[in-house]
This record gives sequence, C-alpha cells and structure tokens, in this order.
Amino acid sequence: MALIQGRFIDNIGRVYAIYTGGFVAFILLMAILEQLGVGADTIGILFVAFTIAIYALIGWLSRTMEVDAYYVAGRQVPAVYNGMATAADWMSGASFVALAGGVYFGGYGYMAFIVGWTGGYLLVNSLMAPYLRKFGCYTVPDFIGTRYGGNLARLCAVIVLVVASFTYVTAQINATGTIAARALHIPFSWGVWLGLLGILLCSMLGGMRAVTWTQVAQYIVLIVAYLVPVIWMSNVQGFGIIPHFTYGEAASTMAQLEAQYGLNPPAEAIAGLSVLTTPHTGPVGDYAEWKFITLALCMMCGTASLPHILMRYFTTPTVRSARKSVAWSLLFIFLLYFTAPALATLTKLQLLDPNLPTAIIGKPFEEVASLAWIQNWASVGFLAISDQNGDGILQLNEFFMRPDIVVLATPEIAGLPYVISGLVAAGGMAAAMSTADGLLLAIANALSHDLYYKMIDPKADTAVRLIVARVLLFGIGALGALIASLQLTGILGAVAWAFCFACSGLFFPLVLGVWWKRANRPGAVAGMAAGFISGVLYLYYVYTGGTPWFGLDHLRFGIVGMAVSLISMVVVTLLTPAPDEEIQRMVEETRVPTGPAILADKH
Repeated sequence: MALIQGRFIDNIGRVYAIYTGGFVAFILLMAILEQLGVGADTIGILFVAFTIAIYALIGWLSRTMEVDAYYVAGRQVPAVYNGMATAADWMSGASFVALAGGVYFGGYGYMAFIVGWTGGYLLVNSLMAPYLRKFGCYTVPDFIGTRYGGNLARLCAVIVLVVASFTYVTAQINATGTIAARALHIPFSWGVWLGLLGILLCSMLGGMRAVTWTQVAQYIVLIVAYLVPVIWMSNVQGFGIIPHFTYGEAASTMAQLEAQYGLNPPAEAIAGLSVLTTPHTGPVGDYAEWKFITLALCMMCGTASLPHILMRYFTTPTVRSARKSVAWSLLFIFLLYFTAPALATLTKLQLLDPNLPTAIIGKPFEEVASLAWIQNWASVGFLAISDQNGDGILQLNEFFMRPDIVVLATPEIAGLPYVISGLVAAGGMAAAMSTADGLLLAIANALSHDLYYKMIDPKADTAVRLIVARVLLFGIGALGALIASLQLTGILGAVAWAFCFACSGLFFPLVLGVWWKRANRPGAVAGMAAGFISGVLYLYYVYTGGTPWFGLDHLRFGIVGMAVSLISMVVVTLLTPAPDEEIQRMVEETRVPTGPAILADKH
C-alpha cells in the first residue's frame, strides 16, 4: 500500500493506473484460460461477474452520509475524471449496444444520432454547464425552482425530469438484461433484475460520489471493449489498425453486395427481429434530409436538457473546471462515436462478403444453421434464420437479427477468440450500468431534494433525506426493471423518446433562464407545461397510427414540443410582469465565470 498514501483524491491517477493494469492482466488471464480449454460460457460469466464485483466494491468504499458528497460528490472531481465519468454516463446501452446496430440496419439516416449526440455537447458547453455550476444547485429542478421561484416551476421540472429519465433508464436496464441473458444463459426477464442488482450496488450507498468513481472505472472498460474488436476486424480485412480513416472502400463494397443480394423484405416477418432492407449509404425515402436534420436537432437539444448529464457538471470544484470537463467529455465520447459507423460497416462485411471466411449470406442453409454462434444467439431468441423460399441457400432477407445485438455478436460473427466476446459483454454491461446509475440518481435526487425536502418537509434532517433518496432509488429501479422486462420498445427507440421528452419540456426554460433575465415564472411554467404536454400528445398521435406532419415521426416529436415550448414561454413572459431586480441581478451574476456560487454550499 506504499504506492497509495493520503487522500484518495490526491492519488486518483495512481489508483486508476493500477486499476487499468489489473484489468488488462485479467483479460490476459482469460485469454490463457481459453487456450487451456476453459469453456466460452465460463469465460463470459467470469468477465461479467468480475467487473460487476469491482464496481460494487468501489460503490461500497465510496459510501457516505454527507449531503454534499451524496448529491454532488463533494464538488471535488477533477475535470479530466469528470470528463471520463460523463462519457460513461453518456455512452449508455444505446450508444454501446444499440447505436452500431441502428447504423447496420438503418444506414445513413441513423448517423443523425451520432451528429446530434456529439453536437449536443457544444450546446452543453456554450449554453449550460458552466452557468449551472456557477449557480451552485444540486439538481436541475433546483436551478429551475430557484431561478424562477415558487414550487410550481420546480414541480413542473421534476415531472419532466422523472418522465424523461425513467424512459431512459428502462432502456438501460433492457440492455443489461440483453447482455446478461446471453452471457449467463438466463431468461431475459431474469437478466433485467440481475442488472438492476448491479446498478443498485454501485449507487445506493454512496450517491453521486460512488457513481462518479464507478463511472470512471466503467469508462476504461467500455472504451477498451469497443475499440478492440473493431481494430482486430479492420486489420484482418486489410484496412489497417485505424479503420476510421480507411474503411470508405468497405462502404463501396457494401453497396455492390447489397445490389447483388437485393434489399428485399422477408416473405414472412418474425416478431422482434429485423432483416436488412435499407441501403448502407445515402438518404432513403421522402423527407430524408429533413428527417436527418430534425432527428439530429432533437438529439442535440435533448443532450443539453437531460438532467443526469447536466448534474455531472455540478461536481467540479470550479466553473472553469466545469468548462474544461465538457471538453474532456467530448474527446472521450468522440472515441466511441467515431468508431460506431466503422464497426457497423465491417461487421456487415463479415456477413456478406463472400471473400471472407465468416460470410454466411449465399451459403447452404444447413451449413449456416450448424454454426455455434448462430445457435447460441437463436437459443435466446435474438436471432433466427428461415429458408422461406425453400432453395436451401441463405438469402439476405432470410437472416433475422435483433438490432440491439450487433455489437455484442460482432466478435463471434468475425470469428474472434471468445475472450473478446467476454470483453465486449463486460463493456456493454459497463455502459448500461453507468448510465442507469446516473439516471436513477437524477430521479431519486430530484424527488428527495426538490419534492420531499424543498416542498414537503423543509425541516427534514440529513439522515432522513438520504434515507428517502435511497428508498426512492430502490423503488424506481424496481419499477424500471419491471417495465424493461415487458420489452415494450427497442433500446434506441426508448432513448430517442427520452431525449424528446427532455427537450420538449426543459430546453428553453433552462437556456432562457440563463440568457434572458426578463424570463419569468409564469413564462417558464407555460413553456414547460405546454411543451411537454404537446410533445406527449403528438407522440400518442403518431404512435397510434396518425399521419406524421412533414415526416416528424415518433422519434422526432421533440420538434413539436420545443416549438410550442418556446412560443408559450416568450408570449406568456411578455404578457406578465418582469422578475424583480434581485432575480435579474442573480441572472447577470450567473454569467460571470469567477466568484463564489450563487447558492450556498449546503442548501
């Protein structure tokens, strides 16, 4: 222990260097065990169990009974580590598990997710994070309630936060269930509860402090797990070890193969699974460019409105650190998002290119059906092949796959050692758990701090507040697991809804709260209520069969919500009295990067 003396925060670099070295050693140990004949299932279980145990240990060591540590990690997280934690918080099951699958099946149009999620950080950096940190709030509703005054504005923010974050967290628990089902060979419905157990172990005792340090550890695991198979495939296919700049030729080959095999719908669909019917490159259908732009815009504004992301910047020591932290976040996130399209392209090539030994399209049906990875994924209902035309040859529209498993199945598709499959499963679990931790904490903190402490029992002591937060964390997590087990929608669809809920209700009240000192309470309440309700009604309209307006389908209902929110907030604000002088001075002070926070450290 001579290597680590003094406070954890003073040794943080050394601690995570040791952790990273230990994780690499564990990967090498699993590779040796595989060579010695240890079964693939055992290696998969060891990967998932070992990493979850490490996260739980960090969560236990970070336990606290201090309000400041529980809600904002004591406001002492260095910028670079907060950037890593934010990247882990951000790169959810949707980013790690589902994004490449979306590009695989949806092609060009799904690149809008990458553009929007990355571009959203520019909005966070320029419009939100430094100023909310200067304000000194614990939660996003805390900012709304203090900036605009009154419990009604705070309550509206809590409602939008809970709906958006809960929708998001069900998608993350869905992802943990998908990974656990495959890695541990258990039913999906059991997998979601197992995933919830791991999530709660990380967050219940230590709140934001525990979540922060586990998210840093999870980022290291997930980025290694995402990059290794892509680099390996690229090298095997002849595109070098950095495919990000060289896989254009693969995309051209893909277009030729798609034309050769035909992108036709199946003769008979299989519920929950998809076949490839969309070209890999180029816009498709009516309003294609408009749909790309509106989806990217919803993801950008949703990014700048999601409370679990914004509250990460409340944990830095200073406003300057918050701004630097956003830049680090963008770098760490870029590493994964820049890789996702390459992964989708190279994986598709592994299946379609007849020059590669792993290709299955155009091969005899019986030969493909005998492959171990086909049988493994089919056994849990995530993949199917069906000789629907009876010619004995597997056609492109006879290969069915759940989009959410593309990343997880890639090592097996590419014929990589099983240790890589275990690594990817551990990475996917880390991504889903890190985001779910942040989301559950955002919901529980909003309910315990803004609803219970600020509105119901302002005299509650610290112990009671933290007990309420932990009980809520457990209850909300259990409800999320129950909803996730019903598999009402795919991971990427649920995440898009969460972003649209958040930007419909919160984007303009947050932005104008910082940048328009004339904005007042009635306007903010009108903006949150009208934006959120109109967005929900439009989602119901299109989801139940209504004709979308100008191509604005259920993934883009945030455009309607944001438009209504902006108009309502501006009109109502201008028709009602301006905020008093004290509020307007507070808004001006918020924009000054130096000086103490607006709110007291403990409030």
